[in-house]
Amino acid sequence: MSILDFAKSIDAELVALRRELHQIPEVGLQLPQTQARILQALEDLPLEITLGKSLTSVVAVLRGAIPTDGKRPVVLLRGDMDALPVEEATGLEYASTNGAMHACGHDLHMSILVGAARALCEVQDQLAGDVVFMFQPGEEGVDGCRYMLEEGLLDVAGQRPDHAYAIHVWSSQEPHGTFSTKPGPVMASSDVARVRVVGSGTHGSTPHLGKDPVPALAEMVTATNALVTREFSIHDPVVVTTGLLQAGTIANVIPEDGRLEATLRTFSDEAHAKLLERIPQLFEGIAQAHGVKAEYSLLEQYPVTINDPDEADHVAATVAELFGPGRHNRWDKPLAGAEDFSRILQVTPGCFIGLAATPPDADPDTAPFNHSAYARFDDGVVADGAALLAELARGRLT
Repeated sequence: MSILDFAKSIDAELVALRRELHQIPEVGLQLPQTQARILQALEDLPLEITLGKSLTSVVAVLRGAIPTDGKRPVVLLRGDMDALPVEEATGLEYASTNGAMHACGHDLHMSILVGAARALCEVQDQLAGDVVFMFQPGEEGVDGCRYMLEEGLLDVAGQRPDHAYAIHVWSSQEPHGTFSTKPGPVMASSDVARVRVVGSGTHGSTPHLGKDPVPALAEMVTATNALVTREFSIHDPVVVTTGLLQAGTIANVIPEDGRLEATLRTFSDEAHAKLLERIPQLFEGIAQAHGVKAEYSLLEQYPVTINDPDEADHVAATVAELFGPGRHNRWDKPLAGAEDFSRILQVTPGCFIGLAATPPDADPDTAPFNHSAYARFDDGVVADGAALLAELARGRLT
């Protein structure tokens, strides 16, 4: 039986697992119910299991049965586990009711990875290398991947991975069942710049007796836009968005302080490094010009997600081999979202793959997108996603 045929034969079980996981979403790094369910799904398989210490991760290693001389190739497959603090509004019969929601499709990711593990265990005797199955909490903004790397993820098989793959589902934008990749930058970096501007408050009728933080904050907002358009190439985009701006409590009082927070996104390591250097310099200069103090901090989140060109080609060829022509779309440009799988791709050649789980009866252009309380993901793609991950790994180990 082929990997694809096997994945299809367990489709009902994978869909049932997905819907069960959908009803118990957990947020952040500690996902005890989710971890327990994944362990249950893996318990009868010939896997070496390692649990996280600072987070409820699950790492499973499958040892291929074909002996090799010297270094054994290793493939890493990732599936993230955490949900979002979103009240679900889909009306699905298996909708979450606990105040959180798998609004980014991670319930499908876990089911896909369980399916890939089961499929690869079926062909264990054909593998001349090992597979690491990475079930990761905390992808949604809390950098779970970094914690797993610090706990030794890359060494769990005894050798560091040679290839790495992850599938991410979308609830819209592309037709149902479409796999998407591109070589090079595929998702942006993401960081948050925070600054508290400290002046001295006074009555609004006597501004000369105080140090007003508000004009300095306003200039910081406009100056970042000029920085982006005048110091960075239009062919290497940079996005700075001020999403929080706060100061004062009433019209006739100059406040003591104010603050802003901005998200920073880039698509190359070079632009990323330059932006992180220039933003604090800009804020400090503006503060000095206004006679106020700038207390700056940076929350570094995720690096640029960069696909290896050879790995992107391997994905495209494998999709065509498994499913025939028409199921693969090569993106023209990257997405502006961010992903902590980028940390894996910094040290291991690999590919981040999109899979459209757009409901077949929905318009991809208008259906609610990931993170929406109304986002619906069709679990009819789970078996195909499992087959692709398994076949990508098999293709590197035989």
